[in-house]
Amino acid sequence: MADKIAVIGRIPDAGLTLLNNHGDVHVWDGEPPVDAGVRDLLLRDADAAITQLTQPVDAAFLDAAPMLRVVANVAVGYDNIDLEACRARNIRVTNTPGVLTDATADIAMSLILMSTRRLGEGERLVRSGAAWRWGMFLLLGTSLQNKTLGIVGMGEIGRAVATRARAFGMRVVYHNRRQVAPEVEASLDARFVPLDELLATADVVSLNCPYTTDTHHLLDADARGSMKPSAFVVNTARGAVIDEAALVDALAAGRLAGAGLDVYEHEPEVHPGLVDRDDVVLLPHLGSATVETRSAMSVMAASDVLAVLAGHEPDHPVV
Repeated sequence: MADKIAVIGRIPDAGLTLLNNHGDVHVWDGEPPVDAGVRDLLLRDADAAITQLTQPVDAAFLDAAPMLRVVANVAVGYDNIDLEACRARNIRVTNTPGVLTDATADIAMSLILMSTRRLGEGERLVRSGAAWRWGMFLLLGTSLQNKTLGIVGMGEIGRAVATRARAFGMRVVYHNRRQVAPEVEASLDARFVPLDELLATADVVSLNCPYTTDTHHLLDADARGSMKPSAFVVNTARGAVIDEAALVDALAAGRLAGAGLDVYEHEPEVHPGLVDRDDVVLLPHLGSATVETRSAMSVMAASDVLAVLAGHEPDHPVV
């Protein structure tokens, strides 16, 4: 009998085709999280589950799937998964690292440009139908050349952001759990600094770190108090790395020049104090949203599922 594979949330056809060629695939094509009743029916007798970052994989999820051998998360982050519960049940967990590096770095750089050059304001002005004409002081922004970009989290995405920033003439400093290899620093012309120094000196702070208990509200009121009032913050990591209430307060008080966000603390809800601010750029979690990237992510997840079901080690193990 073919292994049962539960796919929670529609994924690109490239991944589904791979699964359909090797297993008994059951797809729930709504937007996760799935209703508990449907979840329990879908997971009953399932050998594998493919999930997305909006689907909690908790004790209730795992209890509904006593036969489960692997959970493949179609995302780099896996804070939606109870890893300890999976370990206790001897369930493998995989993710999709690397493949979305460039797409996410492109979004980070886009947010930097949109924030510093006030592009969102300009686009809204034109679409509003209000009268406007070129003027010497119309929507003056801030140039990036010779400005300092502070990258928090120098993994693959952080490095890709650094490469893009250098092309725009920015200096790069970074903070990471550990200093990267000297040859990497040299290739990026990047300098390792303590977090407090990064926040105090950067003109733009880009958050590219994983979300953990250590990075929860990493940018809180105290951290923002050390930043320059002319600085901008960009977040393509996870929403809860920023204390959004503190961000709203800092912007309202003029202690920060602006922000660009692709992720939110209580996603998909956005703090109401951010929505009407012209100095904030808001995107609906588009970091990996290219056809090429999402297709590659689905193939990675499907390949890892099939490897585990065949008794092999997955290429992208988390647990």
